[in-house]
Amino acid sequence: MDTIKYLKEWTEKYRQDLTCDILPFWLKYGLDRVNGGIYTCLDRTGQLMDSTKSVWFQGRFAFVCAFAYNNIEKNDEWLSAAHQTIEFLEKHCFDTDGRMFFEVTATGIPLRKRRYVFSETFAIIAMAEYAIASGDKTYAQKALELFKRVQSFVTTPGILPDKYTTNLSLKGHSLTMILINTASRIRAVIQDPVLDAQIEESIQSIKNDFLHPEFKALLETVNINGEFVDTIMGRTINPGHCIETAWFILEEAKYRNWDEKLVELGTTILEWSWDWGWDNEYGGISNFKDCKNFPPQDYSHDMKFWWPQTEAIIATLYAFEATGNEKYLAMHQQISEYTYKYFPDKEYGEWYGYLHFDGSISQSAKGNLFKGPFHIPRMMIKSYMICNEIIKKR
Repeated sequence: MDTIKYLKEWTEKYRQDLTCDILPFWLKYGLDRVNGGIYTCLDRTGQLMDSTKSVWFQGRFAFVCAFAYNNIEKNDEWLSAAHQTIEFLEKHCFDTDGRMFFEVTATGIPLRKRRYVFSETFAIIAMAEYAIASGDKTYAQKALELFKRVQSFVTTPGILPDKYTTNLSLKGHSLTMILINTASRIRAVIQDPVLDAQIEESIQSIKNDFLHPEFKALLETVNINGEFVDTIMGRTINPGHCIETAWFILEEAKYRNWDEKLVELGTTILEWSWDWGWDNEYGGISNFKDCKNFPPQDYSHDMKFWWPQTEAIIATLYAFEATGNEKYLAMHQQISEYTYKYFPDKEYGEWYGYLHFDGSISQSAKGNLFKGPFHIPRMMIKSYMICNEIIKKR
């Protein structure tokens, strides 16, 4: 393989698809130019199916627009979209207790609040990235203050409702891993000791608690002390989620001048999770596996969702950048060929989100409360950046 030629071709494709397909689709059909914010419940053609607004996508979309502005081109439309979405988020999406809602109406009337703090984490990365894009460092301070508030929510008993009774003490991979990326995005614009401390704490927890070598797997749920829980839930592996964690760790390794131990941890998680997730018959990364190979409980266990594929594209590029090992570039080619064969909608633009195990389309909507303008454009921006970094080094 001509590595430079290969990477240059993908660099151009990422930029082209982002600027001519993905962002224009959401700016045309999703951006609410009346009330502010972004709609995500769009059918295949972009028609609005439901005006309910996903709060975590207000942060996600604002982040993507600012991230693209900072790393692709200084497009004023993107910066404006980020600003008005953050304005909507600040005005309508916070409850009086400082926590955020999960769903609001088109005009911002609260509809639903959950026990999780993911709406907050995405608001944080949006504010941090917008601070870089706009030069308004007050948003960096807002991001840091909200981050510390999230830490308080998580560590103070009674603030977040418990998922289970006191008879079952567990902790989840989701929050642990997302705090790595959240803290690193703030750290890109403002320094505070709590950020490095949180990143290190999360990495150590992933390594010591969630990573179980006896299964060659990163588990989604463990005992509060990190012990394996032999139940359907305790045996669950989410390969896409684990692969996302792998690139978060590799990104931190890069920040630390390619720390060898973190590179080893990130590539190990990537390889183990790829082995669990890759469908050798039909291709693509599947949703759920059981670490003892019992039948997974989730009905969508063998479906191919859009986001695990995008995480694998980023992770394989990062692994190649970190190690120079051609096997990761081969993995990138493998996942990219599958993804670009089945997910892009060549007629109406954007990507399908939900495929059956064999690659056939399960449903054709371009968005809902869980799929929207985040994983796909983030992948394109991040992969564009990584490819360019590799090319410049060679």
